Amino acid sequence: MVDILHRVGVESKTPEEVYEALTTVDGLAGWWTDQTTGDPDVGGTLEFRFIPGGFDMEVVELEPARRVHWQVADGPPEWVGTHVTFDLSEVDGYTIVLFKHEGWAEPGEFMHHCSTKWASYLLSLKQLVETGEGAPAPRDVMISDWH
Repeated sequence: MVDILHRVGVESKTPEEVYEALTTVDGLAGWWTDQTTGDPDVGGTLEFRFIPGGFDMEVVELEPARRVHWQVADGPPEWVGTHVTFDLSEVDGYTIVLFKHEGWAEPGEFMHHCSTKWASYLLSLKQLVETGEGAPAPRDVMISDWH
């Protein structure tokens, strides 16, 4: 198994600001995709839609201002059963986001694409918290014909 890993520092007053952007439908729609719906509570399912498809994430764990953990319930076969986590900590006026998309079977071309897209969306999260406006799909940076 292989993982996608990223680290981003978000200039914020508190980790709660970042946590809210990761745990509310409006917050998620502000940085990942405009087409976000669902139940953001533990046991709920969040639906994220993009061109050309989407993902359903089961909310596995929420630790306020510390951790968000999802399991991919539906989407591309490479994603189903993988886990997405955001671990938050505070360091010198920044909320550090340690991102992990773990459990990929192999590091194929699609995983490389997804790693780049995750990086762009994490920068959108940073932008949302710091400026009030992110760059969610469909206003995100297009990197290939996969979007």
